Amino acid sequence: MTTSARSAGEQPVAIRLLLAGGAIGPLLFIVVFLVEGATRPHYSVWQDAVSALSLGKGGWMQRANFIVCGALVIGFAIGLRRVLHTGRGSTWGPILLGIFGLCLIGAGIFVTDPGLGYPHEASTITLTVHGTIHNLITLVAFISLPAACFVLARRDAADPAVRGWAWYAIATGLLVAAFFVLTGVVEALGGPAGFTQRIAIIVGWGWIALLAIRLMGKPIPFV
Repeated sequence: MTTSARSAGEQPVAIRLLLAGGAIGPLLFIVVFLVEGATRPHYSVWQDAVSALSLGKGGWMQRANFIVCGALVIGFAIGLRRVLHTGRGSTWGPILLGIFGLCLIGAGIFVTDPGLGYPHEASTITLTVHGTIHNLITLVAFISLPAACFVLARRDAADPAVRGWAWYAIATGLLVAAFFVLTGVVEALGGPAGFTQRIAIIVGWGWIALLAIRLMGKPIPFV
C-alpha cells in the first residue's frame, strides 16, 4: 500500500481479515449448531440448550464451534478497536466483545453438565465443577454482548447518518437479554428453553456479523 493510499484511510489487509472474522465466526457458529441440532440423535432443538451439543458422541464439533467462533470474535474486537480509533465506544465496545469472545472459548473448554433427557442415558442432573464454570461463563457472555450493543449504540446515536444502526443495536441488546432471562424461566418450567435460547443466539450473533460486514468498508484513521 502506498503512502497516499494509507493517508486516504484504506484498511490494511490484516484489519480487513480481522473484521471478516467477526462475520464468519458468528454465522458459522449458527449454521453448525442448527445442523448439529437437527441431525443429532435424541437431541431436542425445542428443549435442549445449544451447549448440550458439546456432550455425547460428536460433541467435539460443538466444542470446536465455540472455540473457533470465540477466537474469531476476539480478532474482530481487535480490528474494531483499530477502526473506531477514538470517540464514544472505541474502548469499551471492543473490550466487551473481546470478553464475549473469551467466554465462547471458555464455553468450549468447560463443557456443560448433562441435562435431563440428553445425552440419551442421562436420567439425573449432576453438578460438576466444569459445568458450574460453564454456567458462569454463559452468564458473563450474555451480559457482555448486550452491554456491547448498548455501548456501540451510543456511538452511532451521535451520528445522524447511522442512527438506524443505533436503534438496531439497542433492540438487539434488549432482545438478547430478555430471551436469555426467559430461557432460564422456561427451562425451570420444563418448557421450550432450547427454542428461546436459539432466538437469543441468532439475534445476538447476527448483530455481530452485520456489524462486521458494515465496518469492513469503513476507512481507518491513521496517526
